Amino acid sequence: MIRWRSGLVARLRREWPGAVEVEVTVAGEPVRALAYPELTGRPEPGDRVLLNTGALDLRLGTGGYALVVALPDRLPPDPAGPGHLIKARYTPLQASVLGADEQGSPHHDVLRDADDLGGMPTVIADLHSALPAVLAGARAGRGPLRAAYVMLDGGALPAWFSRTAAGLREAGWLAGTVTVGQAFGGDLEAVTVHTGLLAARHVLGAELAVVAQGPGNLGTGTQWGFSGVAAGEAVNAVAVLGGRPVASLRISDADPRERHLGISHHSLTSYGRVALAPADVVLPDLPGEFGDRIAAQARPLADRHTLVRVSVAGLADALRSCPVPLSTMGRGLDEDLAYFLAAAAAGRHAAALAGTARQ
Repeated sequence: MIRWRSGLVARLRREWPGAVEVEVTVAGEPVRALAYPELTGRPEPGDRVLLNTGALDLRLGTGGYALVVALPDRLPPDPAGPGHLIKARYTPLQASVLGADEQGSPHHDVLRDADDLGGMPTVIADLHSALPAVLAGARAGRGPLRAAYVMLDGGALPAWFSRTAAGLREAGWLAGTVTVGQAFGGDLEAVTVHTGLLAARHVLGAELAVVAQGPGNLGTGTQWGFSGVAAGEAVNAVAVLGGRPVASLRISDADPRERHLGISHHSLTSYGRVALAPADVVLPDLPGEFGDRIAAQARPLADRHTLVRVSVAGLADALRSCPVPLSTMGRGLDEDLAYFLAAAAAGRHAAALAGTARQ
């Protein structure tokens, strides 16, 4: 459960849209912590803060932060404006947000009857780290595209946690982020992945969307106990709304865990068992024995899906031009090139489909 600590803010370290990283002195020791000013107010040096140190104490990989729960001596003002969607519901930090699809939204009239993505290509990926690689591949194929990120709630709930999404937005690679389910903090909020996809298309005007969970996915080493299983459900959502689902395979020749070598069991389960609608499953055209292994592992997916082999020529250079750092499971581009090439190939294929989408 929650590991509570109290401390004093020693200094501000860095910040990006929606988040402030601070150094907090706890029992005489410095602790790196993260605050979301929309929830807690903006911390300043000398403020007393209450921290949740659970993830830090458990040495969980993503972020390595304690989290600021409250500034008890300087509470923020009550929020102003409309918004009746509650996210992180019935937790102590439940937040009211304005949903793009709720009655008080200026977009409600558009989304009330929206039922069709018009063939919009949508790349579905297991991990958040695929997002910049997918966009790099898409831009390598077609040049700048109006792209939206639909963030699932299997990882981080606040979109503000993602420096990647913030950096891509700042660089003009993303038109916006739509946070769905219990996730919050996006440019738009939506109740379900379905309305999130429709908001990406009809409110943000996206030509291409990427669906993935936020940073910090959860896995248990079992066949079904991983948060990325939602990728299969996302394929179904895209298909039922008349979009073009493009499945990005999680591939690695560097992961030390056998279940993730070649095509990860996450992809094989999500697309092979959970996704009931057909998708384009992108096979990056990788050379040698590793490429042969990928092709063999993917073969059973052809019973339901279309396997599309996509060239990776030029994609390594496209990935190196990405405006945000590339990292997956602590491995950078050169350490796990196959992973990023697979995501970029999915983006390249989706970009080729973008010209066929209906307005």
